[in-house]
Amino acid sequence: QLQLVESGGGVVQSGGSLKLSCAASGDTFSVQGMGWFRQAPGEARALVAAIGRGAITYYGDSVKGRFTISRDFAKNMVYLEMKALQPEDTAVYYCNAGLRAAYVMAEGTANNYWGQGTQVTVSS
Repeated sequence: QLQLVESGGGVVQSGGSLKLSCAASGDTFSVQGMGWFRQAPGEARALVAAIGRGAITYYGDSVKGRFTISRDFAKNMVYLEMKALQPEDTAVYYCNAGLRAAYVMAEGTANNYWGQGTQVTVSS
């Protein structure tokens, strides 16, 4: 079992920055891929970024060059630094982790464990 707790969401103006954090606890030893998905109202949940044990990273096309995912293996944390935020980035952001590799997540198959989600709202 794995527990994921996100923090760091909020309201920011267009062009601003936010950093999300996700703390993993439980059976963290086996975790392969970790990452972030987001879901806007009326839309499907979609990959934002994923990172593997070798720190190889993958990004959704809409966030490349603006968002950075990182992972602290010692602390069992994954972070998402978001810059140049736009109103279309408004969504609930979910931390995701599990045994699937990051490249599998990047292909659209999420891992089994989810956080509760944190709201990010970007005002224009």
